[in-house]
Amino acid sequence: MKVAGMIAEYNPLHEGHAYHIEQTRQITGADYIITILSGDFVQRGLPAVEEKYSRARKALEAGSDLVLELPVVYALSSAQGFAFGGVSLAEGLGCVDYLSFGLEDKKNLEAMKELAKKISHTI
Repeated sequence: MKVAGMIAEYNPLHEGHAYHIEQTRQITGADYIITILSGDFVQRGLPAVEEKYSRARKALEAGSDLVLELPVVYALSSAQGFAFGGVSLAEGLGCVDYLSFGLEDKKNLEAMKELAKKISHTI
């Protein structure tokens, strides 16, 4: 059994997010996708456009198999704190084989690939 984890806000969920979920399953061959989603408040302390239950339902409809709420202390944090909370929660589950994330644009794609290579060799 393979499990992929995703850390997101989906504020709101759009076609690009659905595509990301679909591609995560396809590329990793994951049997299950767990999405760790911010709650009613998102980064920078703003209230979410839609309440958390609606966003969770849409994530499930888009292909996630389980949606967990990122604790608010991490959801309201900096990008580093947001990522730390999500990755820590995924690691604590003890079943996540892959972490998947998206990029806003391709200009930093090569740098991200290089960083991923370095990190994967240290684990």
